[in-house]
Amino acid sequence: MTHTVYCQVLKREAEGLDQPPHPGSLGQRVYDNVSKEGWAKWLERLTTIINENQLSTADPTSIELIERHMVGFLFGEGDLGKLPPGFSPTGQKK
Repeated sequence: MTHTVYCQVLKREAEGLDQPPHPGSLGQRVYDNVSKEGWAKWLERLTTIINENQLSTADPTSIELIERHMVGFLFGEGDLGKLPPGFSPTGQKK
C-alpha cells in the first residue's frame, strides 16, 4: 500500500517511500516527509557531493558529513546540501 507525503523537496503532495531509506530517526524523518521523487533528487545530489568532496561511505566521518548534506538538501536546514561553488556538470559550461 502506498502512502502520500507532503514532500519537503518538491513542496507538494507526492507518493512516499516504501520504507525508511536510512537508519535511525533521520531515516524515519525522511520517510515521513520526502517523496520517492524527492529522494531520487537527493541520490543524484549525493553522487555529486561524494565525488566532489572525495567522501567514502565506509568512513564514519564521511557518513556524518553526508547526513549533514542530506538534512540541508532535503529539509533546508544548515548550510550544506547545495552544489559546490562554481560546480557545473561535465559537458556544461559554467
